[in-house]
Amino acid sequence: MSTDLDSLDEKIVRILQADSRRPFVEIAGEIGLSESAVRRRVKNMVNNGVITQFTIELGASGKTSAITLVSVSSTSDTSSVSSELKKLSGVQVIYEITGQYDIAAILAAPTIGEINNCIDDVRKTVGVSDTNTVIVLKTLR
Repeated sequence: MSTDLDSLDEKIVRILQADSRRPFVEIAGEIGLSESAVRRRVKNMVNNGVITQFTIELGASGKTSAITLVSVSSTSDTSSVSSELKKLSGVQVIYEITGQYDIAAILAAPTIGEINNCIDDVRKTVGVSDTNTVIVLKTLR
């Protein structure tokens, strides 16, 4: 993967991170390039692995979120546990982290009861030795 982005590529990436549906013609006008130049640059970043996917993010209305910190037993492989956790219903994102815990799992579900079920599933996952969960009260963007 090439990470040699020039300042225009970096601007394009920042714009797409804020709104991946932004039309190339609007991006072009904002950064002073032609629409075809923006399209070519995005295509090159996709082909080089700089951009790996375009995603959507659902609004938080009607959802409860939680962050579960996970300790992995010393006899288990953290990557394997992460892969299993990612398969669970309600798990949105997995981060392998440093510090007291090995993994941070971002959970989301329509109700607190469903979050609780998800936390139970995390705890039952082979290789998980301890968890600590906090419920998200407010998100600022």
